[in-house]
Amino acid sequence: MAPDWSKAPALFFAPYVSSPMRVEPQWIDYNGHLNMAFYNVLFDRAVDELFTLVGLGPDYAREQNASFFVAEAHVRYLRELMSGDPVRVTVQLIDFDDKRMHYFMELRHAEEGWLSATTENMSLHVDLGTKKVANFPSDIIANLALLKAAHARLSRPEALGRVMSIARRNEPQPQLAQGTTRH
Repeated sequence: MAPDWSKAPALFFAPYVSSPMRVEPQWIDYNGHLNMAFYNVLFDRAVDELFTLVGLGPDYAREQNASFFVAEAHVRYLRELMSGDPVRVTVQLIDFDDKRMHYFMELRHAEEGWLSATTENMSLHVDLGTKKVANFPSDIIANLALLKAAHARLSRPEALGRVMSIARRNEPQPQLAQGTTRH
């Protein structure tokens, strides 16, 4: 009898690379480039693709009455995108625990490869009935562990944990205490 592959856990690319997308004309602002809000739409579409593979897609939300919400995000806009530009997003799971996921994404021009934007996000698993943070089920934890193991071979993104500040000449920059790391 052949194995039932439909029950096998997903295998994950490192990093996950989204389906190709295009900058839509209605997303262009009065400056002639992609409005900042729609960078997040592109990031959100990509993360929905990946987390559907993990088991956290629309079916999960409907069947389990639970989902994940972004609690914190740090977006960097590095190069403008124009109407019709083809893009892809890479997603790297940095860490997770029973209730949270920390991940980093890069938005790149799909044909030329240059980096347009990055975002670092912390998402929380939420019971949709109570709107309170709740533990992931064990099957989701297992899939997140597989994803993290695949992504553990990747180098940590240079922009991970960046602090936002106005750098001034001749002023000391904030430093981390000896032995601490940014997560």
